[in-house]
Formats: sequence, structure tokens, C-alpha cells
Amino acid sequence: MSDDKSMIGTDVDFDREGLQFGSLKIPHSVHRSAYGHIRIPIAVANRGEGPTVLLTGGVHGDEYEGPIALARLVRELDMSKLNGRLIVIPAVNYPAFVAGRRTSPIDEINLNRTFPGKRNGTITEMIAHYVTTELLTRADYCFDFHAGGSSLQYLPTLLAPRWDDPADKQKLENLIDAFSPPNVVYYDSIRALSGEDRVIGNYAYQNDAFFFTGEFGGGSTVSVPGLAVVEDGLKSVLAHLGVVPEAPRSKPKGPIRRLVMDNPGLYAFSPKRGFWEPKFELGDEVPEGGMAGLIYDLDDPWAEPVAVHFKHAGFAVCIRTFSLVEAGDCLGHLASDV
Repeated sequence: MSDDKSMIGTDVDFDREGLQFGSLKIPHSVHRSAYGHIRIPIAVANRGEGPTVLLTGGVHGDEYEGPIALARLVRELDMSKLNGRLIVIPAVNYPAFVAGRRTSPIDEINLNRTFPGKRNGTITEMIAHYVTTELLTRADYCFDFHAGGSSLQYLPTLLAPRWDDPADKQKLENLIDAFSPPNVVYYDSIRALSGEDRVIGNYAYQNDAFFFTGEFGGGSTVSVPGLAVVEDGLKSVLAHLGVVPEAPRSKPKGPIRRLVMDNPGLYAFSPKRGFWEPKFELGDEVPEGGMAGLIYDLDDPWAEPVAVHFKHAGFAVCIRTFSLVEAGDCLGHLASDV
């Protein structure tokens, strides 16, 4: 056995035809369960000669539009019309998902900052290693669904990687048109906003799995418009790829606003500990120098609050949920038109 072989096992056969429901089994020996393991639900649907599509949600455990849409997709799947293979994991970071937290309560690691993971690492590192070595290696496409989690709220926005190759660019634009989100932000999928490259998009790219993701809500709740965008877009993309038949959308396709968010001046961060009064809302057109909000002193509410401004003009796609802030907390960000 290779030293790189994952220690996570599964009771599904990725090559077997038909629809299977099973689990990934992560070894987890603890005081209450010496031979225990953590089970992550997985479904595999396989029929025909079409592509393999890996569909993931719950990389962060407090984001729900993806898990709901993916579970419903499998429940309503007509296997007689499937042409390809779907590997569906509604809640990849299952320990975080059942705890309703961004990071796992077991090791406090953010799954989307630990790829490619470690075979013999912590629980979260083992999950990242399995996704990298066992799932992305099988996938032709990987669509990973996110939201803002507890601390942020987003307008429904598809995040699309930039490609230099003209053929890849056209392939991406065809997928975007099929998904038809209200907003799409072109971004560097190889690196997170912080500049680090320990993200699933980077390892999808390294394994030749065509990738996109998105933010479809937040606040640790379910966005009804965001969920509708995910469900309509997912079915349309799978139909575009020839994996499932075309299905009617709940809403007709509308115009797509194409955006970028590369300029650091599009982001606002708290300079100090305190509580925050927002001065913008999602969907606002914020001018250059527009105010993000006021930070009040927790211990001296009579003190003049500190004003925080956006340096760059843009369209408000993200806002912080919580009023309490620490220095360095993101208050929200804008995006600018392509």
C-alpha cells in the first residue's frame, strides 16, 4: 500500500453503476469510542458515458444553501436519464456541519485553508487529503457551494476562476451562461483572498478538474433567493454538460452582472475592538471613499466613534453579520464591474 493512501475508507464503489448512498469513514479513536469513526454522508450516481462531476457543500459547517440543494438534487434524480457520474457530498466538513461552525470543533481548522491535507494529520487534514487524492483525481468537474457563514452575508454570487487559455475561457463562459447567476465575480481560484494557496480550487486545478464555486447567502441561515440560484444553476449546468436532461428553471434567466474584487480598496476592516454601526447595505452602489460604518468603543460609548471608509467605489456584495468586532475583522466588501 502506498504511503500516500488515505486512511479514510468508504462503503461506496465509485465505479459501480447505479445510485449508492453510503459514507466516508474517518478513524477517530477517543475516550468514549476506542474503535470509533466519523461518518460523512456521500452519494454516488453512475450511469452512461458522460463526465464525472464532484459536487460539494459544507466545506464550512455554517453554510446551508449547498447542502440543501445537493441533497434535493440526489433525492429527485432520475437515474434512467443520467449520463455520467455524480459524486455528491453535501457536508464535506461533517464535524463542523453538525456543530454549525465554520471550523471543526475537533481541531479548529478551516478545511478550505488546509489543502492538500495530510494522510495522518488531524481530522480536517485527513478530509482535505481524501478530497485531494481520492475525489479530485476522479473528477472532470468540481462545483463547490459556499455562503458567508455565520459572520458574513453575501448577495448570491458565482465565483469563476480566471484562465489564460482561450479554450478554457470559452468553456468557463459557457458554464457561467448555463448557471446564469445574478452576479459573477472573476477571481484567482488558486489563492484565497489572503494570498494563500491552500484552497480546494488550487488542487482541483492541479488535478485537471474544471472548478467553480460561489457565495449564495450567509448569516448561518438559508437565503431563499440564494438557494433558488443554486438549484436552478446546478441543474442547468449539469444539463449543459449532458449529465441530466434540461429542466425548467424556477425563474427565467436574467442578465448577469460581471464583476471583479481584486482591488484592496474594495474591502473594509475594523481598525479596533468595538461594536459596529453599518453605513451600507447589500446591493448598494458605494462611491469612492464611501463610509462602511462607525466603530464604537465598548468601554466608552460616549467617545466619538471611528469612521471606516471604502477606498474604492463598487457594488456591495458582502456585509458582516455581527456588530461586535475585533481589530482586523472584515466589515464587508464591494466588487467592481468588469
